Amino acid sequence: MADNSYREIASNGLWHNNPVLVQGLGLCPLLAVSGSVVNALGLGLATMAVLTGSNVAISMARKHIPEAIRLPIFVIIIASFTTCVELIMNAFTFELYEILGLFIPLIVTNCVILGRADVCASRVGVLSAAFDGLMMGLGFTMVLVVLGAIRELFGTGALFSNMQLLLWPETANWTLRLVDNYNGFLLAILPPGAFLATGLLVAGKNIITRRLEKRNVIRTESYE
Repeated sequence: MADNSYREIASNGLWHNNPVLVQGLGLCPLLAVSGSVVNALGLGLATMAVLTGSNVAISMARKHIPEAIRLPIFVIIIASFTTCVELIMNAFTFELYEILGLFIPLIVTNCVILGRADVCASRVGVLSAAFDGLMMGLGFTMVLVVLGAIRELFGTGALFSNMQLLLWPETANWTLRLVDNYNGFLLAILPPGAFLATGLLVAGKNIITRRLEKRNVIRTESYE
């Protein structure tokens, strides 16, 4: 694949076709478990692993999958990778696994993963499918983490609390208390707060995109 194609896949996953900010996919776990950075990062990494792994497996088997039953086979492959990720989290990050609860096995139903399997992985080579899964997963994770940071900051006045649940024990000291004697903002840590924050992120993304497009138009006209 040419470098331009890799650049296009990366820009689509991270910005132009971001699964959350543009496509509006995966909103259920986004709104439910993004109350803190550690929760958001844990779910985001799990989703990215399933998305990348299933993309690779589907791409490798794409020529042997009958058209009539391709969607059930996609779901079985995605469910297999989800089970592997669930078992790994159960073994190594058990407390975080309990906090995320049902939303780990529900990765199977994430429209982002099934959509990329159908639109991309079943039609391109392994390297392209793997890179697409990685970039789409990274774009999803980035939005999750930003949303988690916003909600954690406004909800508790701190950032990076309980990072040891996902990373090594020393990260327990990463907590940044940005506002002392903060009583908390309950709306920020409830699902309606997540919905409002997501809307602000989408609006901000659209504003930035329009300004960049306008700048490119002005630059093109100046060259002409």
